[in-house]
Amino acid sequence: MYFPHNTENEDELDYSPETRVSDKHYEWQLFIGQQWLPIDNDHVIESHYCHPGAKGITINTQHGQVFIDFDKLETLTAGVKVQRLTFLPEGEAEVIGWYFRENHLWREYGSQSSNMLTSSITSRDVERRFTINSQGSFNFTVGSQGYTLDFSTMSQTNCITGLRRNIRRRPKFTSNTGSLSSSSVFPTASSSQLTDGGYKWEFMGDEWQWTEYQAHVCSFDSAAIERQYQLNPQGQLHFSTKKFSYTLHFSSMHQVNNNIGTRRAVRRTAAYGSQQDSSWSAQPRWQFQDTDGTWKDYSKGYHQCSMSSQDIELQYQQNPSGTMMFTTKRFNYELNFSAMTQRNMSTNTTRSVRRLNQ
Repeated sequence: MYFPHNTENEDELDYSPETRVSDKHYEWQLFIGQQWLPIDNDHVIESHYCHPGAKGITINTQHGQVFIDFDKLETLTAGVKVQRLTFLPEGEAEVIGWYFRENHLWREYGSQSSNMLTSSITSRDVERRFTINSQGSFNFTVGSQGYTLDFSTMSQTNCITGLRRNIRRRPKFTSNTGSLSSSSVFPTASSSQLTDGGYKWEFMGDEWQWTEYQAHVCSFDSAAIERQYQLNPQGQLHFSTKKFSYTLHFSSMHQVNNNIGTRRAVRRTAAYGSQQDSSWSAQPRWQFQDTDGTWKDYSKGYHQCSMSSQDIELQYQQNPSGTMMFTTKRFNYELNFSAMTQRNMSTNTTRSVRRLNQ
């Protein structure tokens, strides 16, 4: 059972000492009574820990509630410690993401910021430097602006304005992460959904026609794009055609022509008759209250909305206390899960939002 808090994503989980789930590369443990004990259903902890917006999680134990701080990897309960063990083959490293906080959103290094500029470093670059010196610092750029990233304070600082932002280091979901096949927290991230391509990916083509991505035209088809999306719904995907190279942005659901700058809307829809489509039928529906007081479903066919109920539910499961951005044909919006509202970023108009269980 989950109880979102008003701060960054903190949840509540039942705890009992059990043996480690097979086919996982991690294990969460608590130090209670002079011994380390594995936490049952720790895939739920792992799924939240892998999301950069999650501050921590509260678990219910036989000794009472225990809050796990993800940033410090410690508890607030005296005498109770927490640790996360990893089990990786020799020579294999865990995939790590590095994120900075901008406008209440956590963005990965190497992705575009809100001003459409990209940093000179990626998560892999940051992790390499962190491995060499976990208390050190280094400089990098975003466009013409210089920044200093400091591991000792887990922050980045604008070298001119002095503006300081928090940063976070979190592991990424991969296809062999146990939580992908066992957690109901991320219903669209099961191992089968990572491989059988049950979603169709389309871009807005000429004459306002939705056109599916095809492997014989570009370097990725719908199935390949879906696999990348499941690994990081906030990330980017680079692909090419015979003439141009493109970047597909999952968070804002659009593609950009890297050569000429043309931007097109992108959408993700369930392929009818697929396993995913049937599994989503029992998922909650997301609706907004229109001007006439009626409740309407979020749908990619409604005023060219960039998000569907399924997409919103995925974001909600990852951070029930967070926010997300989406677009329609005319406006940009912010959906606030804590307040259950959507806000027009241009007019500041706010509407009520609700989540209905099927």
